[in-house]
This record gives sequence, C-alpha cells and structure tokens, in this order.
Amino acid sequence: MLPDTTGCVLSAPSSVPQVAEATLDLDRDDAARLRKGDLTGLDGLMGRHQDRLLRYLRRLLGDETMADDVFQQTWVRVAGRIRRYDATRPFLPWLLTVGRNLGLDHLRRYRPESLDEGPEPPAPTQGPGATEDPLARVAARERRERLVAAFDGLAPHDREVLSLRFEEGLSLKEMAALVGAPLPTVKARLYRAMARLRARLLEQGPRDEWQ
Repeated sequence: MLPDTTGCVLSAPSSVPQVAEATLDLDRDDAARLRKGDLTGLDGLMGRHQDRLLRYLRRLLGDETMADDVFQQTWVRVAGRIRRYDATRPFLPWLLTVGRNLGLDHLRRYRPESLDEGPEPPAPTQGPGATEDPLARVAARERRERLVAAFDGLAPHDREVLSLRFEEGLSLKEMAALVGAPLPTVKARLYRAMARLRARLLEQGPRDEWQ
C-alpha cells in the first residue's frame, strides 16, 4: 500500500512483515538445489518471491513491459550467480538487489534522463485543522486514484524508496543495504520522495485533502 501523504508525516508502516524461519529454510534449501543444477530449486524460489520482485520492478521502472523484461533477466541472473548468495541471510533482499542493478542498467541505457534528480522540494508545512475530515472517507477511491497517478509520475529513485518502505515493508537499515547507501542518505531520499509526492498531490487539488 502506498503511503498516505496527509501532512507528509513519515510514519513507519503499521506492521513490518518478518520473514518466517520456515521460509528462510525453504530458501536455503532451494538455493542449495539450484547450486547443484537442480532447477526445482529455482521453481521454489520463484514461487515464493516472484510477485514481490515484479511489483518492485514495476514501481522502480514505471513501465510494465520494461519491468517484465527485467523480471525475466533477473531470474536468469539469479540462476547464473546463485553461488554468490549468502545463505546465512534472507534471500529476498539479495533478489531485489539483483533486480535493482539490472533495472537501473536498463534505465541508464534507454531512459537516462529519468535518473536525474528533480528539484529539491520545499519543506512541508502543517496546515490548520490536522484532524481527519469525515467527508474524506466518501472520496477515498478518488483520492487513491490521484495518489497512484502522482506516484507514477515520480522519478525512479523516488518510486523505489517509497515502494521498499511502504509496500515491501523494509526497514530503513534493510533499504540502505539494498541500495548500497548510508542510512542517513536513505532517510533523506525517503523524505524527499514523500515531499515530492505530496507536492504533486497538491498540484492536483483540492489542496485541503493533502494539507
């Protein structure tokens, strides 16, 4: 679920999913099979993680066709480099890192301008009357549609941090490890992404819905 930007409050997800130990064991077993050339291991890994990988790539790339291509490339790369996977760590972050690297290479090759940093967003201000407007519930669907449209218009790096935090439920520390950036940098990226998303929503109006 995408974040509610009302007031641009950077709250953590209500519940961060923890990878069950049973899933970790299954991933380790399947990775071990794949290392031995047994493709049933790849089937198991794909069965558990393909949906989250595809969702992440679609958010990062902003194009379903491109995301589908990179999705296929990612699993080919996983099969070829499974020996680089550290089985003492969860599989999903490693998988997303492989997909991220391929996705960014794709953007650099075909849409390099999309990776340019946008202008620094202004610091958000807290509007009067922070209490929830009961009428907002009636317009929930319309607000959701505007939120998705505003999200899709963000740059790839902005979409990425928002998706990792609020859809995939990664902690800031996990995000830092995945994108290869210091924790303060990831925090700043997330703040700027939220601010840019809020600015887009304010442009769409009505303004009092996003103040």
